[in-house]
Amino acid sequence: MKRAIAGILLLVGLSVAPALAWNGDRGLRHDEAKIAHDRRELRRDLNRGDYAAARHERRELRREYRDVNRDRDWR
Repeated sequence: MKRAIAGILLLVGLSVAPALAWNGDRGLRHDEAKIAHDRRELRRDLNRGDYAAARHERRELRREYRDVNRDRDWR
């Protein structure tokens, strides 16, 4: 009897764990918000003529786009 109860609890735990671990939508929204922020900073840097800072923002944007694409591939 104890083994049956333990087996049922194990199956329930294994079926719920992936649902709790997955946060795809929240992660994508967060990455997209960071992209929007970096785009604003890039525009600001280019308007000011600060090309070194703009280069930095472009690197950050590339990294964020890579993260978003990686997250979308996992879906």
